Amino acid sequence: MLGFALLLLVFAGVAGFALRGNVGHRLLGRDLLLAYLLSLGVGAMIALWTARRTAGQPSRIVTFAKRIESGDLSAGLVGAEHEGASPWADLDEIADVARALDAGAVRLKQTLGALDSGKEELTALLDSMQEAVIAIDCQGSVTWSNAILQRILPAGVRIGRPLVHTIRDPEVLACATGALRERQIFAGRATSVAPGRIFDVNAAPTPGGGAVAVLHDVTEVVRAEKMRRDFVANVSHELRTPLTSISGYVETLLDGEFSPEDAREFLSIILKNSNRMNRLTEDLLALASVESSDYRIRPVPIRASDMVADAIDALTGMVLDSEVALEADETTDAFVLADPDALNQVFGNLIENAMKYGSSGRLVRVGARKIAGVVEFSVRDLGPGIASEHLDRIFERFYRVDKARSRDSGGTGLGLAIAKHIVLAHGGSIRVESELGMGANFLFTIPCAPEVTSPVNGGSPSAIPASSL
Repeated sequence: MLGFALLLLVFAGVAGFALRGNVGHRLLGRDLLLAYLLSLGVGAMIALWTARRTAGQPSRIVTFAKRIESGDLSAGLVGAEHEGASPWADLDEIADVARALDAGAVRLKQTLGALDSGKEELTALLDSMQEAVIAIDCQGSVTWSNAILQRILPAGVRIGRPLVHTIRDPEVLACATGALRERQIFAGRATSVAPGRIFDVNAAPTPGGGAVAVLHDVTEVVRAEKMRRDFVANVSHELRTPLTSISGYVETLLDGEFSPEDAREFLSIILKNSNRMNRLTEDLLALASVESSDYRIRPVPIRASDMVADAIDALTGMVLDSEVALEADETTDAFVLADPDALNQVFGNLIENAMKYGSSGRLVRVGARKIAGVVEFSVRDLGPGIASEHLDRIFERFYRVDKARSRDSGGTGLGLAIAKHIVLAHGGSIRVESELGMGANFLFTIPCAPEVTSPVNGGSPSAIPASSL
């Protein structure tokens, strides 16, 4: 359109020149003059219209650029079909610039959207990790942390503050500082990040000059390693004592001549220690079985009162050989879901333990009562009791309140640990209540069975198959 206006102006100029060269031809000159004036007017109008139309476009481009700068990536210059014809339709060069700016804005919006989406995915991935992660910049200030670390730290994470304001553990600080300064991977073990927890720390430099530290919780691994070491040490100690005794008495028998009475006494001691080793071996196998992930119980509905009666009957022989009376305390006819053989082992361990260490009370009572969906069984003695500092650890393997007396009585230190694991396998709990001079009361719970509405074979059996419920 601008070119056409210029063409009209040129035509008007040529016409004026021709008019001046043909003064004699008045009629023709008058027509040319009119044509000249008309062309000049039309060209001027077109030029004015074009100038006005193009005058506002640079300001639009500036406005567009400012909107992009402020983050408004929805701004556009060309795409205005819904508002009518585009103002850039006939402005070839400026229209090309506008289209290029629009295309750049679209690509920029897509790129930033992809970056935001990737950032969200990375954040979700790091938050789903089991490890705690924290990032710091080149100045050592915290820039980011995942949700796990925020839950671990009681005081929370202080973004924008030095790392020492968030974590004061020297191993974490040393690894992070080393990664920042040396630009290498550093590893360590932190013990004071959170109370009672241990973490393996790995810190690595990041491309931007900062560093990232990953904290892996190894508390259970360390505890398991310690338990394994203690177990091996305890087993070795428990086996060494009877083996040393057996070896010593055998050497004594081989080195000299003794009367039949002395020889019989030596052989009795050897037999006693051999039996002790045999009991220890059996208890170790039993403990390994109940602690195994393959251990399974076969629960059936059974009356609690019948379980108590069976436990007392099974230990009649031990009662006859001792001066302790074994009696049934208050019981309940409620049904429990229990493996009879496994539960008899629990009763056997607890009653034997009570008769050995509570013998001074001359009485052991076994009872049961129903409370809140479970049946609580009890084995109570009237012996010397247990000091409070031992109550929390008494169910640990090889733990003994009185080590000398336990060995003299033939105990292995594993009975209560075995009982605990069997009760837990039933979905119950076990504990002890005791005061010095007041005896000890061992209590464990077993879940109740569903209500039994019809007896089997017209009676009230002690155990009813689960299929009959």
